[in-house]
Amino acid sequence: MSTIKFFVGVFPAETRKKMRQNLWLFNLYSRSLQKSGLFYGFPTPQKLQKLYIKTIVRQSIEIEKISAARISYVKANCCIALSGQSVDDLRSIKMTLANTGIRAIYLTGEKSLVEHYLAQFAGASDKFVGKIEHLLDELDSSPLLVLRGGDILHSSAVSVFAHYLQVENKIAKILYCDIDSYDSSGKRHIAEFFPAWNPDLQLTTGYVRTGVFLQGADIINQFVHFVIINQGLSSIALWMSYSYLQDRKVSVNHIPLCLLHQTSNKPMQWHKELAKLNRTEFVVAKGEASSVAKLEWHKESHPLVTLVIPTKNAKDLVQTCITSILAKTSYQNFEILLIDNNSDDQDALAYFETLQRSEPKVSVLSYPYEFNYSAINNFAVRHAKGEIVGLINNDIEVISANWLADMVGQAIRSDIGCVGAKLLYPDTRIQHAGVVMGYGGGAGHAHKYFPRYHPGYLNRLAATHNYSAVTAACLLIKKVDFDAVGGLNEKDLTVAFNDVDFCLRILALGRRNLYCAEAELFHHESVSRGADDTSIKRERFENELTYLQSTWADIINDDPAYNPNLTLRFENFSIKD
Repeated sequence: MSTIKFFVGVFPAETRKKMRQNLWLFNLYSRSLQKSGLFYGFPTPQKLQKLYIKTIVRQSIEIEKISAARISYVKANCCIALSGQSVDDLRSIKMTLANTGIRAIYLTGEKSLVEHYLAQFAGASDKFVGKIEHLLDELDSSPLLVLRGGDILHSSAVSVFAHYLQVENKIAKILYCDIDSYDSSGKRHIAEFFPAWNPDLQLTTGYVRTGVFLQGADIINQFVHFVIINQGLSSIALWMSYSYLQDRKVSVNHIPLCLLHQTSNKPMQWHKELAKLNRTEFVVAKGEASSVAKLEWHKESHPLVTLVIPTKNAKDLVQTCITSILAKTSYQNFEILLIDNNSDDQDALAYFETLQRSEPKVSVLSYPYEFNYSAINNFAVRHAKGEIVGLINNDIEVISANWLADMVGQAIRSDIGCVGAKLLYPDTRIQHAGVVMGYGGGAGHAHKYFPRYHPGYLNRLAATHNYSAVTAACLLIKKVDFDAVGGLNEKDLTVAFNDVDFCLRILALGRRNLYCAEAELFHHESVSRGADDTSIKRERFENELTYLQSTWADIINDDPAYNPNLTLRFENFSIKD
């Protein structure tokens, strides 16, 4: 049932008539309802708050256990980046001074603000309050906790951070936590449940912006020097981005507990902030959402891309797919390998012959064996001339001209493995925007059925960033990496989950897989292959799911690109019940 038919069906006849006469008003109303989440299963704000209250209770028990188990007492220095909001800054400093885990406070921000608060707190506390520059003279074994003015530290935050470093054996120089907010009545709400360290999400959204715990004189020294040069509200987010760009292997870990509470959360135009780093690796532009940055990575070369498209018959689908690629793709250094898997439809065979004869970018190869998606693609890649390989379903249709240029720019980065696209159903709802492990006991698509224009949870639908896996319906990867893991698993995963397994093996190489939000294409999902509606197909699916679960149990149980506080029952980033 279409959205429009559903809406129209619930109104009286006279109302329906008037709505049809004012299509603009009708579309506005429809869009507002879609934004509410009613049509992709997202809970109401009231339901979310009830779920979060349960989460607070659960987390409080865990935090209490951690605090009670602390054998040695830990103290940390604290850096507060002043916000310029006097009430928020004052409250933040006072609450931090009262925190028993804080040894000393250092302030950063506009010089006049720093001087103002230094004068207020001079001699008013037994805890030292000074300028961030003074920390360089005081460096010792104490860790440094960094927060923004207005943020309130959980009373056990220092203890929990220390626990994760010392007891959980989190070998990291940098730790960060989840955060929430206080409403006007002082109740906690709007939790932000982050993934484990996600460098590309940091670059595109600056999501780690407060609640950062630094361990070690070298990393603290680096942070202090950076902040002195780049003082301001967003210095923390900028420094986290800078740290990754300076050292791709920077050691960062995440604590899935809300240890910091915001009293205000001013939105920032992140693309303008990120541009201040003046990096040469990429050009920064405004992304799909105002708080998202789009990064155009510089390409020193324009490598040949081999696009592999397997098919059996399906002439209309293949024609739409190939015609859209040839007509709409701005990046022109590509070849297409169309793999014919036992086609017997005469119209399809005639079209394939015409392609072979008349399209210089297209070659047709025969794979005259039983259908095995993994084996077909492995066969094709052995014939690929490109430095980059693209796995493309025959039911894909190009929308954006720069889809391939954007994906190639990501795929050629040395630390990036598989690159996936934003795939849409024909009605423009989201079909794929990254794969989350654990959905349904196996894997599922993030933000499935969300509207195309929705920013997603923490802007993760609008922002290019890292997931553990992406779908092979449209996937780019360096051929050298494809070969390094032996391609797709054609023995155990002939149809389902072969792309997920492949991505996870690429992840094991030390690469990061990435969802490219700028690359938008239609995906007429599974039109050609059909549904798993026979006993043989269902048995095969169950066997392949079992293989995935037994091989990748650790990442299914705890996907680093997700968060354990979020649900695995639905693909909508709701809080776990």
